[in-house]
Amino acid sequence: MSQTSVLQPNERRILRLEEVEAKSGFKRAHIYNLMKKRQFPQALRLGVRAVGWDSIEIDQWIDERVNNRA
Repeated sequence: MSQTSVLQPNERRILRLEEVEAKSGFKRAHIYNLMKKRQFPQALRLGVRAVGWDSIEIDQWIDERVNNRA
């Protein structure tokens, strides 16, 4: 029997840079500039040369931007 996992909308997972770029609409340099200013969720260290972002934090950040628009 094979298992397929269906992600629930608010299921927590680690997003890599490519996914964060797609969700936010920003490129790497802008994401890192915002992180430096504490205006974007901080990356999690996954290994020596790997980082990722908490999907729930990214979704909350996007929701805040949508809710604060004029």
